Parts: sequence; structure tokens; C-alpha cells
Amino acid sequence: MKLSLTQSLLSSFVFILVATAGCSQHSSQNNQVLLPSPSPPAGVSNSAEVVKVQTTSVDIPVAGETAASIILSISPGYHVNANPATFPYLIATEVVQVPSPDNPIIMGEPVYPSSVKKKFAFSEQPLAVYEGDVAIKIPLRLAVHEKSYVKIKSGVHLSQPINVRVQACDDEKCFPPATLSTTLAVEVK
Repeated sequence: MKLSLTQSLLSSFVFILVATAGCSQHSSQNNQVLLPSPSPPAGVSNSAEVVKVQTTSVDIPVAGETAASIILSISPGYHVNANPATFPYLIATEVVQVPSPDNPIIMGEPVYPSSVKKKFAFSEQPLAVYEGDVAIKIPLRLAVHEKSYVKIKSGVHLSQPINVRVQACDDEKCFPPATLSTTLAVEVK
């Protein structure tokens, strides 16, 4: 039995429609197309490639205190060790104030978020880790230094350099640690 050109094209078109319809994933609840989750960055060679750091500006009273947040954004498929780390030989996530002799900002002990316990191929025990976006709280206060060139009064804008040390890992291996630098903007109110 021979098919005409029109029948052949129509058969091909129907086949393509059926094949592509089967490739789409739909949610049964709301009939929305489900997109695949973002894939991790390819060719990662160090922790800075999968962990980004950002801050938000904060206001602080002249003689008061406030808290700032440092946000770590960890790429999907990766994690960093929590603080405290599960074992002493693991490199914990750590926030450090960059010293400056005339800076009137005094940073208190960082308040690290609760960790997630996960089991990985490279460890026999579950590890305390951070994944996704995590916020680390930093208590701040102003100090008046006799030798400071910064006059602390309302309206003064200050900046505080901060380093965050992280070691990123995927499900199989860890990457060389990185020190991520950021600056916290502080306005005296």
C-alpha cells in the first residue's frame, strides 16, 4: 500500500506531536509544565565558583547596637560545612572582621544558622552542612576610639570589610577552600 505525499506528511506530523507531547512533564494538580531543577556549575575547581556572598546595608544608632546579615548563596548540588563543623579536620564556614585600626565598628561573635545533617558518599557519618541560601547574623556596635579620625555622628557612612571562609563540596568530593570578601555598609543614625 502506497501513501500519498499528503498522507505521509500528515503521518509524520502526528508522530512528532505524539512524541513531543510525551516528553513534557505536567503537574497533575495545576497543569503547569515542570522545569528541571538548575544543574550545578560545570568544571568547578574551587569553592568561590559555587558560593557567593552578599550583605545588606544597616543603620546603627550613635551609641547603640544593631545586627547585620551576611547571606551565603550556595549553588544547587553543593554544600559548605556548618559552623561548628562535624569534625575538627573539616573547614567550617567562618566570618571574620577585617581589622582596621581607625574603624569604629566592633563586630561581635557571628551567629551561625542551624545546620542540616546529610549523609554523603565520602563520609561514613552524616555531616552538618549549609545548602541553598543561609543568613549569618553579625552583632555590631560602635566604639569611640580616642585616636580615630572618624567622627561618629548621625549621617556618617561607614564600611566594614568582612571575609568569609568556606569550603564547598558536592556529593562526592570537596573543593579547595576560598576566602570570599565583602563589605558591609553601615549608616550612623
